[in-house]
Amino acid sequence: MASWSETKRRQGRRIAFVPTMGFLHEGHLSLVRHAKERGDCVVVSIFVNPTQFAPTEDFTAYPRDLSRDNRLLQAEAVDVLFHPPVEEIYPTGCQTHVEVETLSKPLCGMLRPAHFRGVATVVTKLFNIVRPHAAIFGEKDYQQLQIIRRLVRDLMLDIEIIGHPIVREADGVAMSSRNAYLNAEERKAAVCLSRSLRKAECMVRRGEASAKAIIEAVGAEIKNEPLAIVEYIKIGDLETLDEVDEIRDSAVLALAVRIGKARLIDNKVLIR
Repeated sequence: MASWSETKRRQGRRIAFVPTMGFLHEGHLSLVRHAKERGDCVVVSIFVNPTQFAPTEDFTAYPRDLSRDNRLLQAEAVDVLFHPPVEEIYPTGCQTHVEVETLSKPLCGMLRPAHFRGVATVVTKLFNIVRPHAAIFGEKDYQQLQIIRRLVRDLMLDIEIIGHPIVREADGVAMSSRNAYLNAEERKAAVCLSRSLRKAECMVRRGEASAKAIIEAVGAEIKNEPLAIVEYIKIGDLETLDEVDEIRDSAVLALAVRIGKARLIDNKVLIR
């Protein structure tokens, strides 16, 4: 992988990179298409990263289908599928980690304290191997996107980080590999996330600026769905994620909800 990238760089080719954990869906493929617009050649990695899973989480059960993923990427004319083994990314004796301290603490970091350290570490490793000029990340993982942007700034990496809008199913549910965990009834229930975000957006358009009022309304909408268990609903600054009491110009509404075995996240940038 590193040799290929070095050759392309010497040829003056711009490398666009899409890191994934595989089990690809249309959301991933939209990132790939965006990458093709932002680079001369495209690398997609598939690596289910063990260090971002807690011992009680779904690392072993996380859905995988490499042959299907490969076919999808070939259909998109991706230049390289990079699928390294765990022991190559984390060799014996590995003891160095990367952590974006403050941004990793709120939202998902409250409940998954080591998650973003694992994300930051593996993304740094992948950047060092692939050496892309640009990397594309989905905005569904909004906190992750901000953490990667901060990481690149702080470590002075010469990589353009590009966010890509959330891709949704026809009923509004954000596309996610973990949607595969949902049975038919749970999948129907999952619509409550996007429905609650639309409610918040309507409130802001009508002039509501109170974060508390919006959060209460969103919570009530989700709790109308008996299968949904709210983990958090927060409104924060677009870059720092610090909670705000009032939406002045813009803020991000982020939420995490459990439905059955699936932990679903979603977000909406609210603009007054």
